Amino acid sequence: MQDCPVRIRTTRKAPPMPGGRLTQQDRRNIADGLAEGLTYTEIAARLNRPLSTVTREVARNGGPDGYQADQAHQATRDRARRRLPASAERDPEAVSDLEEQFTAIMINTGLSRMTARVLASLYLTDSGSLTAAELARRLRVSPASISKAVGELEQQELIRRERDPRRRRDRYVIDADAWFRGWMASARQNTLLAGFARQGAETLGVASPAGARLGDIGDFFDHVGRAMLQAAEQWRQAYAAKRAAGQD
Repeated sequence: MQDCPVRIRTTRKAPPMPGGRLTQQDRRNIADGLAEGLTYTEIAARLNRPLSTVTREVARNGGPDGYQADQAHQATRDRARRRLPASAERDPEAVSDLEEQFTAIMINTGLSRMTARVLASLYLTDSGSLTAAELARRLRVSPASISKAVGELEQQELIRRERDPRRRRDRYVIDADAWFRGWMASARQNTLLAGFARQGAETLGVASPAGARLGDIGDFFDHVGRAMLQAAEQWRQAYAAKRAAGQD
């Protein structure tokens, strides 16, 4: 994806991953925690769950004053079931948990939470295509939030926009080349950084400490960019061969 390499946090601690879908007992424990006056952080620690899991669970099921465990459990199952075709033989709770895990992973790569949720929704929808209005309904957020998120994803070339002539509105689409395009965009960014660093080294003087430092940075990004391009081309060839074999 088109994350500028300087955004990479090698020392960043990954957020706790969900340990499976929330059970009915988990939700009763959340309700008990709220009744005791515990904070969301304390409830999350008690359940060994990410803080985001607890805050979202409570927010979408009546808030801290109206949260009821059994109703929340049934409502979550109903919401997850509506996201899938009636004929799909899937566990709605497992799909909901999968979406939460996907979102957490994407957040850890540097995406904002809303952008990660939009990307997860597109990937886990069989059609791989949703309108802004459909995304807003699915995620229960404002159209403005969706607009900002899809803008970020388009900029990173992780989704593409298609015009639906029948409905006269745009659709946002995930396809097989999405990650390839995002990877290539990141490789191009590395190339730009390499050029900038080397130019900076010339400006400062390659023999100076600052110039030498920028020269090393330029060499690094140039090397990484070339390696990324080579890896992407190898993947494309392997993917094309796999598709060809599957059609035989």
